[in-house]
Amino acid sequence: MSDNRTIFFIIGLLLAAVSGGMLLPATINATSGHSDWQVFIGCSLVTGFIAGALILTNRGKLPPLSVKQAFTLTSLSWLALTGFAALPFAFGELDMSYTDAFFEAMSGLTTTGATVITNLDGAPPGILLWRALLQWFGGIGIIVMAISVLPMLNIGGMQLFRLESSDTSEKILPRTAQIAGSITRLYFGITLACMLSYLAAGMEVFDAIAHAMTTIATGGFSTRNDSLGAFGAPVAMVAIFFMLVSAVPFVAYLQLVNRKFDKFVRDEQIRTFFLLALAAAGMMWIYQLAMTGDSAGAALLSAAFNTTSILTGTGYATADYSAWGPFAISMFFILTFIGGCAGSTACGLKIFRLQVVVKAGWRYIRQLTRPNGVFVIRYNGRLLDNEVANSVVAFVLIFILTFSAVATSLSLMGLDPLTALSAAAAAIANVGPGLGPEIGPSGTYAGLPNQAKWVLAFGMLLGRLEFLTVLVLFAPSFWRR
Repeated sequence: MSDNRTIFFIIGLLLAAVSGGMLLPATINATSGHSDWQVFIGCSLVTGFIAGALILTNRGKLPPLSVKQAFTLTSLSWLALTGFAALPFAFGELDMSYTDAFFEAMSGLTTTGATVITNLDGAPPGILLWRALLQWFGGIGIIVMAISVLPMLNIGGMQLFRLESSDTSEKILPRTAQIAGSITRLYFGITLACMLSYLAAGMEVFDAIAHAMTTIATGGFSTRNDSLGAFGAPVAMVAIFFMLVSAVPFVAYLQLVNRKFDKFVRDEQIRTFFLLALAAAGMMWIYQLAMTGDSAGAALLSAAFNTTSILTGTGYATADYSAWGPFAISMFFILTFIGGCAGSTACGLKIFRLQVVVKAGWRYIRQLTRPNGVFVIRYNGRLLDNEVANSVVAFVLIFILTFSAVATSLSLMGLDPLTALSAAAAAIANVGPGLGPEIGPSGTYAGLPNQAKWVLAFGMLLGRLEFLTVLVLFAPSFWRR
């Protein structure tokens, strides 16, 4: 019988962190006179008790995790954290059902940004801070998972970014643990820089702290009903910069720290991401100028902000872009799927996978025209083996099939085609806002049926954990010895 003590011990440590995190919104509510501070204290005690039980009953010399246990831990930990993180929403002043509370917590931890709260302007500050903290925790969790767990599990081509290499000259730091520690410090530093920039742009302290956390996590939870549209142009420009920063692999910043500027500049994924962001913003700017009477500057800021927000999976909005016309709807729908770079907090398919799929397709075309030729795929100057290419193609196929399944399920629940399609895309790509009047940038997911919210919450989990990490648990062969 396998020893799962390590799994429960790690989950206990994570729940302990959640329990400690609940004390921050409790303090905010207590100092501002909201009775919700008692709810956060109670939830913290319950979560801390469970965490302590898991830690104490599984302490001692723990066995290393097997690959099977790593799969199990990844999914089980996210579900456990979401289940307990939902408690303040369910028992707090907003009086949410547990379905809504679980949806909100899952949206936070997966940095999706979809919300069921209809009046953020009137919500207790502790709840607003808790939403931001969940996204911030989820953002650093995703980065660490992307550099340590997913490459080991060979998920969707992530083995391409395996840090431990036989060529020690390619190592940024000696061990994965050191890299995770360096990235965590970097994450803190960028968050602090973002907060100070928001303050300089005119935000209040509380808004700056909350938005800095959700910007760096590319999560998109805001403290206002109008999202960042409630603030001025300087705030929007700060947000554009830090959304782009957060969609770049955090490991790449360690290369800059180590003065490996050439590697950063020559990275195919980073260059393609910035070119795509520039092209999308440029096309939307031209479209805006042609369709509206806005000045060139206002149209450029609106186009750049909203395209960057959707491309990076952040989900902020300064306008209801779903009302901009068919071209805008089509472009934002496509951008929803793309996402940022692997190893960042951004969501979606990821740039490198689209690059590999294009390279694989081009190789196939060349093989058709020259059957006797030998063609290879290179990525960042390195030979890409067939295992990685096949893994990426399989991931993209699973992504499309999952999107189709979620969209079909939502349609069967009575949602109109635009809402069903955009909600499915926003959930599995972890973007947040969909399209249309109900779940678009000016709406919320509150009016959807409870069954739809559970389906979408599961879709968020699938998308954030790279699908196969979760889906493999449903294969009977996975549980056989």
